Amino acid sequence: MAEQAALVIACGALAREITCLIELNQWTNLRVQCVPAKIHNHPEQIPDAVRALIQKARPVYNNIYIAFADCGTGGLLDAVIEQEKVQRLPGAHCYEFYAGSEAFEAMQEQELGTFYLTDFLARHFDRIILSELGINKHPELREVYFSNYKKLVYLAQTDNPELAKRAQDAAIKLNLDYEFRRTDYGGLQHGLKQFTESIVQWQN
Repeated sequence: MAEQAALVIACGALAREITCLIELNQWTNLRVQCVPAKIHNHPEQIPDAVRALIQKARPVYNNIYIAFADCGTGGLLDAVIEQEKVQRLPGAHCYEFYAGSEAFEAMQEQELGTFYLTDFLARHFDRIILSELGINKHPELREVYFSNYKKLVYLAQTDNPELAKRAQDAAIKLNLDYEFRRTDYGGLQHGLKQFTESIVQWQN
């Protein structure tokens, strides 16, 4: 029987990483559609955006997986997940599934005032954080947004010196201590692997 395509509906901040994992693991049956990453600054819009993509995909795909964490929706995304009878990556946000729940919880206990970067956020820090939050034009907003933060932790998915340098620069711009942690793809890889295995079982 021919391998049937399945759809991953993903946060745009994960698009590069998911594409890398698909190529690395030769998951040739997976297709990806993304919600724009900038929607993270408006998490109340995420549930409806995800629902729209699910419903649009229904006539084409029997298997749909949501590559999102809760991402600040306060459980509203999970309500959509339950109503639409699909599954998503476990965790409150991508920092947790990259680092692993246990390690992330330990980091939070060590310093609650921690700001996290992933490869995506290190790559687009100036645009997403400084520009979209208005800090570039109004430097005083840095204190409004980040006065309670003490440290910036870069959770690195890849060994990329340029991104590490950008993460260090971001810590300087926010006047935060800097820490580097290599996480690889963590729970993102595990979640997608489980999804592909469930497709095989379903088809058999």
